[in-house]
Amino acid sequence: MSSMEEIGVAAAPGSSSGGLGVGAVGAALEAVVGGPSMQEEVGFRRGEVLGPESDPDEPPPKKRMRLPEGESGKLEERLYSVLCCTVCLDLPKASVYQCTNGHLMCAGCFIHLLADSRLKEEQATCPNCRCEISKSLCCRNLAVEKAVSELPTDCTYCLKQFPRSSLERHQKEECQDRYTSHWVTQCKYKRIGCPWKGPFHELPAHEEECCHPTKTGTELMGILGEMDQSHRRELTLYNSIFSLLCYEKIGFTGRLEVQFRPYRTDDFITRLYYETPRFTVLNQTWVLKARVNDSERNPNLSCKRTLSFQLILKSKVNSAIECSFLLLKGPYDDVRIKPVIHHHAFSNDTNETDYVPLPISDSVECNKLLAAKNINLRLFIFQIQK
Repeated sequence: MSSMEEIGVAAAPGSSSGGLGVGAVGAALEAVVGGPSMQEEVGFRRGEVLGPESDPDEPPPKKRMRLPEGESGKLEERLYSVLCCTVCLDLPKASVYQCTNGHLMCAGCFIHLLADSRLKEEQATCPNCRCEISKSLCCRNLAVEKAVSELPTDCTYCLKQFPRSSLERHQKEECQDRYTSHWVTQCKYKRIGCPWKGPFHELPAHEEECCHPTKTGTELMGILGEMDQSHRRELTLYNSIFSLLCYEKIGFTGRLEVQFRPYRTDDFITRLYYETPRFTVLNQTWVLKARVNDSERNPNLSCKRTLSFQLILKSKVNSAIECSFLLLKGPYDDVRIKPVIHHHAFSNDTNETDYVPLPISDSVECNKLLAAKNINLRLFIFQIQK
């Protein structure tokens, strides 16, 4: 009633201040709609906004939303909670996938979910809404990827803020305090054994005081001998591959689709293994088997995962076949496999090789293989002529 009384008094000065009658209400409404006093007041306020010399035809200035004090600084934090992965609750660093209901997953968690479902022989589901997920049902969210790349983040070394899209280049090339295992700053005398690693801005001072240039020849020979061992191993591998390419009988699978179909053994404690369809190389029939974590009962409970494989000769042979073989990634996979040459003499009695580890770098690469619908591997077999 107090506000109504104020309107009534302002619109109808003759009305009583002690009570508000019907006439006063009508006068108040007339004043709000089109009364002369209200029009003058509105005109006065408009003159304050536009100014005495402003053009009335110009559009009024746009209004800015006034955020409460302290709210503007929390915008990035709110975006973090909206754009984060629903599994690890961290901002994605690479690709972002979404389920059919729009829930976001980073590439690492998405592949891990698919790998777990393959090991447990279950359908992968979204952790939020439990809808089915797969590489065919889920798609990348490019808008979220671009939004995340523009969010600021702190450099791990100099603690300055940069957009996520430019952070990698800064830490790799520009940061004066950079020091990581990938973009390590090393002394220029590392070729003669200097083990120094440190921030980039400390490099000139170290190189002036480095003691390795003053070492004797005998000391340097011992250091260089240890460094050359790794290079010799790589050179031996490449020379062995070149020698195998000179063999008369060489066979390889143009595209071997290793479909990891899960099976269980008939033992009291069942074991999980995978088997490929039969394929023909060098006019012989072969099968490739694989297992996870050396037939561990529940490999899905382990964070560290490895794959090992076994080559089996299914054909009957009249005499032993001595072969060298190696397994490489297929033409459409991005998994990193280091070539390792294996040897075995196949016969009717020894038609299976031992399980040998698939030379992949870490568990992330193993999850990539397990999460894929079809794993394209390429097998090379070199028959040794007696």
